Amino acid sequence: MVIAIMSDTHDNIWNVRKALEMIRAHKAKLIIHCGDLVAPFTLKELAKFDGPVHWVLGNNDGDPYMLTKISLTELENMEARGLIGKLNLDGTSIAFTHYEEMGYALAHTGEYDLVCCGHTHVYRLERIHQALLLNPGDVMGKDEPGSVSLFDTASREITALKLP
Repeated sequence: MVIAIMSDTHDNIWNVRKALEMIRAHKAKLIIHCGDLVAPFTLKELAKFDGPVHWVLGNNDGDPYMLTKISLTELENMEARGLIGKLNLDGTSIAFTHYEEMGYALAHTGEYDLVCCGHTHVYRLERIHQALLLNPGDVMGKDEPGSVSLFDTASREITALKLP
C-alpha cells in the first residue's frame, strides 16, 4: 500500500490542492498529516481525498476543539489522533506526531517501523534502530517548494516529491 505523508500545510489551500493531485496520481490509499493544518477549511479540503486521512495536532492549529469536532461529526474520512497517532498497515507499525523531539523519542522505543513528524518545515530521513524517521518537509512551501512523501508498505521505500 502506498501512503502519503505530509505536514505543515498552514492554510496554503493552493499547495494542498497540488499535493492532493500528486498523491492521487501516485495512487496513495491513505494520508498521514503531521500537524499544523491550522484552520477547518484546510481540513475540509483534505477530506476531498478518496481515502482515510489520519492527522495529529500541531502548534499552530488555531482551534483544536473545532478541528476535532468537524473531523468527528462532518467528515467521514478524517481521523483525528490528538498529539500522537499510531497505525499498523500491512504489518508495518507507524507512529506520527508533529514535533521532531517526540518523533525521535518514538523512534527510539523500537516499537515502530516508520515514525513521521513535522514542525521544522525541513525534509529529513534518518534511520534510528529499525525505524525510519521521516519529516516530509512542509506543504506550505515556506522556504522552498512544498513537498510530500510517499511510503510503500511492501518495499518500505520512501519517495520525496516536490510540489510544482
